[in-house]
Formats: sequence, C-alpha cells, structure tokens
Amino acid sequence: MSKKILLIDDELDILEILSYNLEKEGYDIYTATNGNEGIEKAKEIIPDLILLDVMMPEKDGIETCQELRKVKELQKTLIVFLSARSEEFSQLAGFQAGANDYIVKLIKPKILISKVNALLQLTSQVSENAKLIEIGDLIIDKDNFRVSKSGQQFLLPKKEFDLLYLLASNTEKVFKREEILEKVWGNDVIVGERTIDVHIRRLREKLGINTIQTLKGIGYKLIV
Repeated sequence: MSKKILLIDDELDILEILSYNLEKEGYDIYTATNGNEGIEKAKEIIPDLILLDVMMPEKDGIETCQELRKVKELQKTLIVFLSARSEEFSQLAGFQAGANDYIVKLIKPKILISKVNALLQLTSQVSENAKLIEIGDLIIDKDNFRVSKSGQQFLLPKKEFDLLYLLASNTEKVFKREEILEKVWGNDVIVGERTIDVHIRRLREKLGINTIQTLKGIGYKLIV
C-alpha cells in the first residue's frame, strides 16, 4: 500500500512542485492550503507524513502542528516543517510544537525526496511496540534486554536500557525531557533534573559519543 503524504502550504506553486515530485516516487499525495483545512484533511486520511509550512493564513504552522499532535489517531504520523523561515527560534518553536524535523525551503527537490524516503522507510521498520529494533549496526532486543552495536554486546542497567529503547522507538522524534521522565521513570518517581543527563552520558560513553543528539532546551534524539 502506498504511503500517504499530506502537504499543507498556502503557496500553490509549492504544492504543485511537491505533489509532482512525490507522486513520481509512488506516494499518494493530498493537499491543503491552510492550517484548519490541513487538520480536517489529516483526520480524514490519517497520513504517514505531513509536510507543513510555518507562515499560513487562518492558523499558522506552529498552531497547526500543536493541534495535530492532540489527535490520537495521528500520534504516529511524522510531521516535518518545510519553511522559508530559517531562524533558530523558528526551528526551536517547530520542534517544541511536536515536529519530527524542520527543513528550510531552499533545499533541492532531489534532496527533499531523499529525506522523505529515508524518514518513511525507517519508521516502517521500527514501531514503539517492536520487540527487536535494528537501526544500522545497533540492535536492541527488548525481550532479552540485550543491546549490541557493531557486533559488541552491552549489558545495560534497566533504566539505561529503557531510555535507549524509547529513543530508538522513533528515531525521527525529538523526545522532550518531560516525556522521557514520564515514560522511563514514571510520574510517581521523583528524580533530579540531572538524572537524564547522567544516563545520556553513560549511554554515549558505551555506544559512542555521536549516538544521541542533544537539542538544547528541547530534549534528545537518537541519530544512529
């Protein structure tokens, strides 16, 4: 079954160019020209990926993303901003609203297509409930609490394993600190602010310094 992509942008020429190139890749393309229309369309079709502009009439992209993330059926949908706004604060706002990625519109069509392909192929291989996650040379076996990277086995303490598994469950998502605390430690456990940092540092020491990316002021993302 073809993957469904929803394009939300008020510039008709952008919609036309993106639709043409993505349809050539075999994707089913749907479009909307403003945030409100995009939200309704997303609820109707439940797309695999949404490419979303920031500056739009009626409801801007940030508000639209926030509303989309409140819809239960769209929790697994990838949301990627495609915007002419390249300022750091705009990108931070996009991630804080729940986006999986932020791409500046100057990107060449072929590069954009490659990113879309990679995003959708990767997420089709990994699900949050997967018992065995394989990402590159990293293998996480949930049933046996085993982790290996480049053939080397690691025996991780439970919280380190749970943290790594959470990050690996969606490698295109930036996990916020509050979400990590809730899902790994639970709401009924009081831990210090440094707890996550310590566990992230230990995982980096064991698996490689570049394994986990920090997005300052937002959270963490696995980049294996």
